[in-house]
Amino acid sequence: MGKNIVELTGVNKIYGTNHVVKDLTLTVEEGEFLTLLGSSGCGKTTTLRMIAGFEEPTTGSIKVEGEAIEEKEPYERDVNTVFQSYALFPHKTIYDNIAYGLKMKKVPKKEIAERVKEMMELVQLEGFEKRYPNQLSGGQQQRIAIARALVNEPEILMLDEPLGALDLKMRKEMQLELKAMHKELGITFIYVTHDQEEALTMSDKIVVLSEGKIQQIGTPEDIYNEPKNAFVADFIGESNIFKGIMTGHMKVRFCGGEFVGMDDVPEGTLVDVVIRPEDVIITKPEDGTVVGEVTSVIFKGMHYEVAVESGKYE
Repeated sequence: MGKNIVELTGVNKIYGTNHVVKDLTLTVEEGEFLTLLGSSGCGKTTTLRMIAGFEEPTTGSIKVEGEAIEEKEPYERDVNTVFQSYALFPHKTIYDNIAYGLKMKKVPKKEIAERVKEMMELVQLEGFEKRYPNQLSGGQQQRIAIARALVNEPEILMLDEPLGALDLKMRKEMQLELKAMHKELGITFIYVTHDQEEALTMSDKIVVLSEGKIQQIGTPEDIYNEPKNAFVADFIGESNIFKGIMTGHMKVRFCGGEFVGMDDVPEGTLVDVVIRPEDVIITKPEDGTVVGEVTSVIFKGMHYEVAVESGKYE
């Protein structure tokens, strides 16, 4: 395991009567790709903004590389942020957009030229230096925004739903490109999204948030295969969630059948049973199967989505 580069301890953020982030404690390891995942209003962007310095925590502490940063201005933190809106300067060329931060730091012109060239190669837009943002596609503008952040050589790159404005095909391409950039650069990425597929595709570690609280932290495999509660199971991937009751050791009854269940759960306990669509097997009617009525069949390209109305547990 690598060292912790970001540490949040007991962080709360309150706006008036709105408690947005609730007692959040989290560590981010150096070099990892960590994703804050959740629906709108869950506190993920607020958490990102507190690390970046655009918001201050109401209570709690935030450390980067072991140093408290609450009193530091955003430009004093070794962190760069890419926003969904790109925030490129429309009146500046692509070269000047990328070089802006270096010019503010009074980096020598020769070094600026070298670093901008390196970034243009990294985002595969060599030759676009003299163009303006409105001459680029959305995907190209997003790459320039990323290049502008990376040219400052931050220890941490933070991305706030950066692919939200792109079409589906471009989003999928950019997901792979971002993952490749992360692997090549080796710096820490903190990524915010509400898109579960993005999180599963790119992340080393996922933090699932709901109503300002962490629901689960784990690898994509852990989050998908071993959800800690019904919220995570329902939010990550497609899930069939049944209400059931434990009828004995390793046995649970739901939808009229009795199945192998969970160990160490007392008989009579009401449980949520999560079954992923890929684990469902269509069979002939027999004991131990779910019985129900097919209410809809929808073609999804690679598969059909079948809705079945089944009975309740007894």
